[in-house]
Amino acid sequence: MDVKTRTDTFAALRDCFATELAALIGDQAQRGHTANAFIELVEEVRDVLGSSSISAWQDASEDLDRAVGYLTNALTGVDGDQRSLLARARTHLRVGIATAS
Repeated sequence: MDVKTRTDTFAALRDCFATELAALIGDQAQRGHTANAFIELVEEVRDVLGSSSISAWQDASEDLDRAVGYLTNALTGVDGDQRSLLARARTHLRVGIATAS
């Protein structure tokens, strides 16, 4: 997958999930529009939810942790199937947000 396609796909994921993720932690601040800024947001939400004593939030944190791994691998990997990695990340983001909501 070329850099432009990867960037566009990250932008689509960010546009789809960033607002919901930020709302889970009560964050209204504008974030950067880079792939790294999106991954940092997912990590922050993962950490906040993971530190909770609510089991559903801990479960959501595990899904977000998996999403971070797939996002990072898709961003930094030079080989492999980035499209597949981003699809897996999207699934874990969706499940994590649904579980925490």
